[in-house]
Amino acid sequence: EAKPEFPHRLTTVEVAIHNQDDREHDIFDSDDYFQFHGGLIATIKALSGKDPKGYFGDSQNPAAPKCRDIKEETLRVYRTRVVNPKWLESIKQHGYKGASEMAATVDYLFGFDATANVVSDFMYEEIAQQYTLASATQEFYKSKNPWAQRGVSERLLEAAQRGMWA
Repeated sequence: EAKPEFPHRLTTVEVAIHNQDDREHDIFDSDDYFQFHGGLIATIKALSGKDPKGYFGDSQNPAAPKCRDIKEETLRVYRTRVVNPKWLESIKQHGYKGASEMAATVDYLFGFDATANVVSDFMYEEIAQQYTLASATQEFYKSKNPWAQRGVSERLLEAAQRGMWA
């Protein structure tokens, strides 16, 4: 039976890569990304005791594929979407659903950090500022979806309690 061989093979893995062939979605759009890519990174570390290198393959343009370190991809998505003022203002136009999407983004970012250790403290700090502490955002949540604000706050508190955000 091959079942015991799989964990053994994972102890020899040094690189975990995920390739994506479209830019319609990013790594903080869904829990799928941290479940399979982050989960693989966490499993390799748990079994081998070593941090594998994590990479993100971007083949949206097959003529010019790119490969980024997973922390580089995290920073790219963080800057271009997560804390991008244009994205934040446009998502708020969707009211209740927009607030839910903001909370989901924080959930997915947290999940990827929990599995792959990819989020820096300054990122959590800026998310706290823009997603929970900014008075305009507080008013938005209050009028559209207070449960989303609660979810973001709980997730940030959990990150601090787990030592992911110092």
